[in-house]
Amino acid sequence: MPEARIHVSAAVITDAAGRLLLVRKSGTTAFMQPGGKPEPGENAAETLARELHEELGLALDAAHFVALGAYTAAAANEPGHLVIADVFTVDIGAQHPVAAAEIAELRWVTRADAAALEVAPLAREYFLPS
Repeated sequence: MPEARIHVSAAVITDAAGRLLLVRKSGTTAFMQPGGKPEPGENAAETLARELHEELGLALDAAHFVALGAYTAAAANEPGHLVIADVFTVDIGAQHPVAAAEIAELRWVTRADAAALEVAPLAREYFLPS
């Protein structure tokens, strides 16, 4: 039986030091890129803009996101599922993300920092800084 697929939009957000922003949802242990699942009628960039506002308090225009493509990896919190993510580079300017909604924690991480964390396969395989 083929693995179930979960479609999401995800952000690659880095700070001036080149660290990647990762978040951990309440009730989970893995850190992942911010983002989430679409609501009816949303395109991938609109989904991401909404999720970044709800979860991190960021007011961003989806028209300024840079599409990196679709990436597939094992889902961090749903065993036996694949996550298919439309990933965008997002510049948050001078805004500071704050954990809200279902986000329990956020961290800016380097590859070395990530070695001590449980990081979702999508972020670990494709987007951790060099």
